[in-house]
Amino acid sequence: MTSPEVAPEIVRFYSETADEAERLTSTADGRLEMVRTQELLRRHLPPSPARVLDVGGGPGAHAQWLVADGYQVHLVDPIPRHLEQAGTTGATTELGDARLLTADDGSCDVVLMLGPLYHLPERADRDRALAEALRVLKPGGLLAAAGINRYAPLFEHTAYAHLHQEPLRTGIDTILATQIHDGKKSFTSAYFHSGEQLRDEVAAAGFVASEVFGIEGPAWSLLAAAERNTGRSFRESSLFESALVAARMAEPYPELLAASSHLLAVGRRP
Repeated sequence: MTSPEVAPEIVRFYSETADEAERLTSTADGRLEMVRTQELLRRHLPPSPARVLDVGGGPGAHAQWLVADGYQVHLVDPIPRHLEQAGTTGATTELGDARLLTADDGSCDVVLMLGPLYHLPERADRDRALAEALRVLKPGGLLAAAGINRYAPLFEHTAYAHLHQEPLRTGIDTILATQIHDGKKSFTSAYFHSGEQLRDEVAAAGFVASEVFGIEGPAWSLLAAAERNTGRSFRESSLFESALVAARMAEPYPELLAASSHLLAVGRRP
């Protein structure tokens, strides 16, 4: 199989523009994403020590706590900078791509894909990545795959109080219509899922018992708005605690999936 190439704008974005190591700790909505992802994963993970393949694991934000919980974690990422940062987590690391994994067939208890799917705008590439996850999982093994919600840019840029500006409004309108960000400004190239689409893609790849959860819930943009417009930190606040409770309370209601910034699909290899 031909080795896939990572889009150059993705490499530039994570190598030169964004520091992914700070994203889940520097803001209140980032912390909310982290706390909720931990909650959802711990609910579904097998007992440690199990072998976790953290595909697109970035600088190791999740690998670090998984190692601390006793899991054997191998992190794969296409960005050398991320591998350097992940070197302190206790996980083993490898430069690689979600669409062509080096792990053996049926060798992993868990595959995490908490970033790759939304950086693959083409459905064929997402299908290829999910097929690789299915291949390397043991029978009954767990897949946890994240997507960015289709409507997240609308909520985010409202919270940042600049959606009323014409060029930005036009750009967000294009993303809403196409579900694709071209990577020319701000964020890198990306695909934005609905909950139903993410569930269907995971199921079409052969995973069973697929479910989709809203990670941050319906109040994450309130946290983003509060921090961006006051200059204060709300990482430790009653507003943060209320947003966390709102995310938990929203889980039984599928119509509220569209209010989260990120979605998490879980499924199992038959």
